[in-house]
Amino acid sequence: MKVRNSIRSLRKRHRNNQVVRRRGRLYVINKVNRRFKARQG
Repeated sequence: MKVRNSIRSLRKRHRNNQVVRRRGRLYVINKVNRRFKARQG
């Protein structure tokens, strides 16, 4: 999982990426291709 300060650039890397808020943090998750995981905050 990457920890980045820009989630917008990671969201556009794959069409199945979703931005989810959990416990005050922003996550990028992808059910199809699991290597596109990222966290912000």
